Amino acid sequence: MDMTSIDTNIGDGTWLKAYYFTRAAFSVAWVALAFTLAEDMPGIVAAMLILYPAWDAAANFVDARCNGGLGSNPTQALNVLVSTVTTIAVVITLGMSMNAVLAVFGVWAALSGGFQFGTGIRRWKRHGAQWAMILSGAQSMLAGVLFLGRSQTTVIPQVTDIAPYAAFGAFYFLVSAMWLTVSDWRRHAASRAEPV
Repeated sequence: MDMTSIDTNIGDGTWLKAYYFTRAAFSVAWVALAFTLAEDMPGIVAAMLILYPAWDAAANFVDARCNGGLGSNPTQALNVLVSTVTTIAVVITLGMSMNAVLAVFGVWAALSGGFQFGTGIRRWKRHGAQWAMILSGAQSMLAGVLFLGRSQTTVIPQVTDIAPYAAFGAFYFLVSAMWLTVSDWRRHAASRAEPV
């Protein structure tokens, strides 16, 4: 899909629906991998922990670019920066301990949740149906605080401790995509029912 076709679809929510569905699908796949293959494969666990914030950075970058650029989307620009720094921090802390990795995820979840919250509020006027993204951002901030607290215990975290956070993300992205789809369907149905 070229940028011209993306630009023509932004106003009617087509891009946003596709974006939310894609993010949901990625998170579902990540969670499924965490609970099936990854537990006994440290190399896959490491790759997954690096990939998760890297994917978030890339997804926010593409979404912002398709919606006027990073300059027009400051919360997403900050999210790209924080997720990129988080990716690097995960690479570094993987050599230390899983508790350190969980602490990094905690800071990231809190910050990126705040930026997602802000993005949802900003997009409400244009697209509507952003309540799930706002709720997701708030829950991400709470999860970040919980991750930070848990990282300070003597219990060694596993990738499955992060998986529920990703699962909730998948749920909220899917709800947002479906809500936009239903809203668009109702709008089109109403416009067809109007007398000419």
